[in-house]
Amino acid sequence: MTAAFLCAPHVRAAALACAAVLVAGCQTIETYIPVVQQLGVYKIDINQGNYLSQDMVDRLQVGMTRQQVRATLGTPLVTSAFRDSRWDYVYEFTRQGRLREHRQFTVYFAEEKLSRWEGDEMPQSVVELNRSAASKALPSEAPGEKSFWDRVLDVFRK
Repeated sequence: MTAAFLCAPHVRAAALACAAVLVAGCQTIETYIPVVQQLGVYKIDINQGNYLSQDMVDRLQVGMTRQQVRATLGTPLVTSAFRDSRWDYVYEFTRQGRLREHRQFTVYFAEEKLSRWEGDEMPQSVVELNRSAASKALPSEAPGEKSFWDRVLDVFRK
């Protein structure tokens, strides 16, 4: 009786309907099972544009020339022939074909001098990130305490 029930047309129809609902939600599958995408074609990580950090933005001063701004921030990604008084710095990071990070920063010039700037919040400088990571990762030694290697060497010295 159980085998006959499993082969009944209404059970097969219900199973087919469930499968159709699962396949129809492709975005749901990508969200909850992202590993499935990795079984396909390998997609490289792509950095595009100008990577700006907060310390670079902090060096900007009103009244700087275009050459000084270019030396501070680098060559802009977008310069328009129609808007000569504006430079756009755009950065995008794509991992496995998905956009992970997008930042935009714009500087404005008036009479060939930097007048103002605006844009997304920039990350800390690489130096600051390394310094904060090192302070979190490396334990600070107390002034009279021996390091691990000194204690190991003391075992062999005795």
